[in-house]
Amino acid sequence: MADDPVPRLRELCLALPEVTERINHGEPAWAVRRKTLVTYSERHPKGRLGFWCPAPPGDREALVEGEPERFFRPPYGGPGWVGVYLDVPVNWAEVRELIVEAYRLIAPKKLLAQLDQL
Repeated sequence: MADDPVPRLRELCLALPEVTERINHGEPAWAVRRKTLVTYSERHPKGRLGFWCPAPPGDREALVEGEPERFFRPPYGGPGWVGVYLDVPVNWAEVRELIVEAYRLIAPKKLLAQLDQL
């Protein structure tokens, strides 16, 4: 993969209300008021680039089973989180949808109202 995906992830995450960036185990992560939204990793799964985020119930299994070359069960985050490989061709519009949906799952209602105004 020629392009570094971190700037694109950063742009998508920081476009959402009150999202901040931090370093998590030496790699970038983004959060909404201390709740993790997206975690990027060059180490997990081993030898792959990817990120993971919360997903609505049932979405992770559907994505992983439907497209295991693009999606994975992340090592951290919880049973409802989905991982997205970034060392394959990436559909950035789909990544944006996943991140916005993750935001809707963890952000306070006040921030969701701001999101709906964007």
